[in-house]
Amino acid sequence: MKFTLTFCFVLLLNSFLFSQSSFNNPSFEGEPQDATIPVGWVGCEPDTTPDILPGYWGVYNEPADGDTFIGLITRRNDTYESITQRLKQPLLKDKCYVFALDLAHSRTYSGYNGNIILKVWGGNSKCEKAQLLYETEAIKNINWQNHNIQFRPKNEMRYIIFEANFEKGTTQPYNGNLLMDNISAIKWCGRA
Repeated sequence: MKFTLTFCFVLLLNSFLFSQSSFNNPSFEGEPQDATIPVGWVGCEPDTTPDILPGYWGVYNEPADGDTFIGLITRRNDTYESITQRLKQPLLKDKCYVFALDLAHSRTYSGYNGNIILKVWGGNSKCEKAQLLYETEAIKNINWQNHNIQFRPKNEMRYIIFEANFEKGTTQPYNGNLLMDNISAIKWCGRA
């Protein structure tokens, strides 16, 4: 009887552990610097990298978690910043997943002060945008706001991309920013 209970507990624990995928460096910790990608993350757009904040570009917001956060921008020349990470566990086709993150906006990002959106993509290679998993409204709040993101992959996916982009319906590209911090583990929907 003891062996059966232990075996059932191990199976249950395994099911829980493999039903989530945590990020490496989810609060973007690092030495504050401009044009720097935090450890554990990879940039996706050529010739542009995010910033580890606060302390650069006139951004002095307090972090939502830890000591630093990341800033992503868009530009008038129709370029934008994004970062990606390979997940520890692949996301399975047709499963419901959920995670949370904190987003804010800075009114003093050295001229990159427009309100922009965050797009979350999934794919199977480093910067592949195979499926748009989630898209926010324009981030206008200067205080951190928690966003719950729920999605269902159409295919198995191993990478997540976080991309700064222009508001829907924009006809002219513009300078804008969003701040991101404190990403939770990705879990199956309905799991604690």
